[in-house]
Amino acid sequence: MSASSFSHVTGTHLLQREESEGDSYPNNLRLRVHRAISWIQRAEMAAVDGDPDIAFTCYWIAFNAAYAEDTAHAAEVTARALFADYFDKILRLDDGGTIVNAIWEQLSGPVNDILDNQYVYEPFWKHVNGVSGHDNWEARLRSDMQAINQARAGQKTDLLLATLFDRLYVLRNQILHGGATWNSSVNRKQVDDGAEIMAFLIPCFVGVMMDHPDEPWGANYYPVVN
Repeated sequence: MSASSFSHVTGTHLLQREESEGDSYPNNLRLRVHRAISWIQRAEMAAVDGDPDIAFTCYWIAFNAAYAEDTAHAAEVTARALFADYFDKILRLDDGGTIVNAIWEQLSGPVNDILDNQYVYEPFWKHVNGVSGHDNWEARLRSDMQAINQARAGQKTDLLLATLFDRLYVLRNQILHGGATWNSSVNRKQVDDGAEIMAFLIPCFVGVMMDHPDEPWGANYYPVVN
């Protein structure tokens, strides 16, 4: 299944909404949405060109534009904590249940493959790099998968989404920190799966934000200065 074959929200759809509604948004949301949509559209171009590396990268930049907040304590907060706060809000505001349905149904195949993939599992790489205390990475991955299955049984979408983005964050680091070769045949599966997941979720996240312009979405990094 291609990354765009079941995506209900596209960059074009979001752009049309921005053009018709954007002037009514608070300044911080308007800037977030504008930046995120620009990167979503570039990601979709890369997907059409058959370039999942660039598609994934552009979707991640769109995700950053959507969620990241410039606060006095931003440097002290981990990415995991920021993700958790953002996902809690997005899931609460996802009135139609699009994201929940995607995680449990439409994206269940690639989501499960990413979660069970050792090459996007941080303890595996710590073991490979000789960091002490990670010889048991296989047992830890099995334990994590058991916890994920329990989350599935309890329909704990917030936990599953947070764990999923833990894995995707490792993939993000591999690509953006030069730990992967562009268009490499090595470890291609997680790049394809990651791009497919992001192609559905990131436009949905932005769409939820546009549905709720009065929510406090936080101050932007690098605001436009005249």
